[in-house]
Amino acid sequence: MAAGPREGLLADITHVRQARTGRVSSWDQTGRNRDNWIVMPGEERVLADLQGPGCITHIWMTQSCRRQPGPGQIAPEVVGVPMLEIHNALGVSWEVHDPDYYRKIVLRMYWDDATTPSVIAPLGDFFGLLNSLSGSYESLPLSVSAKEPEEYSFGGSAAFNSWFQMPFGSRARITVENQNDVPYLQYFYIDYELYAESLAEDIAYFHAHYRQQRPCHGWGPDLQTNSAEVATVPHLSAEGNYVALETEGAGHYVGCTLAVRHFQDTWWGEGDDMIFIDDDTWPPSLHGTGMEDYLGHAWGMQRNGYLMNGTIVHEADAPGFQHSYRFHLVDPVRFSRRIAVTFEHGHANHLADDWSSVAYWYQDTIAPGLTIPPVEDRLPLRPHPTQVHASLPELTEEQQRARDAAAERMRTYEAERDRVWAARAPEIDAAERGNTEHAAELRRRWLEGR
Repeated sequence: MAAGPREGLLADITHVRQARTGRVSSWDQTGRNRDNWIVMPGEERVLADLQGPGCITHIWMTQSCRRQPGPGQIAPEVVGVPMLEIHNALGVSWEVHDPDYYRKIVLRMYWDDATTPSVIAPLGDFFGLLNSLSGSYESLPLSVSAKEPEEYSFGGSAAFNSWFQMPFGSRARITVENQNDVPYLQYFYIDYELYAESLAEDIAYFHAHYRQQRPCHGWGPDLQTNSAEVATVPHLSAEGNYVALETEGAGHYVGCTLAVRHFQDTWWGEGDDMIFIDDDTWPPSLHGTGMEDYLGHAWGMQRNGYLMNGTIVHEADAPGFQHSYRFHLVDPVRFSRRIAVTFEHGHANHLADDWSSVAYWYQDTIAPGLTIPPVEDRLPLRPHPTQVHASLPELTEEQQRARDAAAERMRTYEAERDRVWAARAPEIDAAERGNTEHAAELRRRWLEGR
């Protein structure tokens, strides 16, 4: 018998495979350096449209969405990059992050001939930037690298990576939809492999689904966590639990990212994880002892993050927010007919916090009917500082002229900016078609050359 590595996370790279690697990206197909796509309000762009069989092996993305309270001093048509990154205090430009935009962009992925997505989530949440609140972490399948001065800010700049393997038989389509009222800018790589032969029968489809409950229905949100009154209440069912995943088919659950917006200023994670498989009634196949335990921590959540579990944003750094992850890549939760992944929100579901999550799993069929709430219901519950607004005093002639001049300069600036955006649309249309055509040509040349 031939010898050599057979199984394991790194064993596969010791084998030569009959496959071809390719990439679609936002590179400037005119040969210039505008390596980004502007996605206009209400617009959906196709990032990848690939012919199979194949497998998406890596996705990298970074993006930006800026609002402009006032005009810049530099004409938009001569700006080499879409964000000037010049401090607003210098008076050269005035740009601010849209704090909620990571929740306003919807990422969808479709496999084979499916007309409904197998992946649907706000862009930030899919990668682990939850509640549009920037924070860095590194896990085995996902990472976020936040720009350090903007860490723990809403809408802060960050880079995303996914190494989830996403096989497809005949076709893969990945789209982004801008559900905002202003444009945003998208950079991306999507790396994939092509195969000459059909996928094996036991290959499963990758899925990811965003869910939220705002608020969870708690029977005692005014009662202190771990108090004697709450701790003695029995809860011997899944009734009222937060549901992170519910699907039918055969496959395996491989984890979730989880955001909790806690309102009580005590401890949000006293509830247990309960995972029901196939014909489970009570008790479930997997019953845990507390959310920090499910997430691989203890005595609350620490700032630590590891390959399979940990913290993305800690509540000590962003009071009221705890963002966490747990991946089951070496301990997948397998099911044959159905699965329900549920969590108590506080012991016996007494708390009424805001929960949201993205669950990741593989199954043998395309899960039907995955949807997410409308954009107005998804917006994060951000802390709002108190502001004092005073009416303008009686203006001098010079003051009035200054205000009028600023308003006119803003009108001129916006008209020029809108013209530049519109001029780029045909270029991005061509790039979208070009990615699809280049991918098809790559596959044709590879198959002919084998």
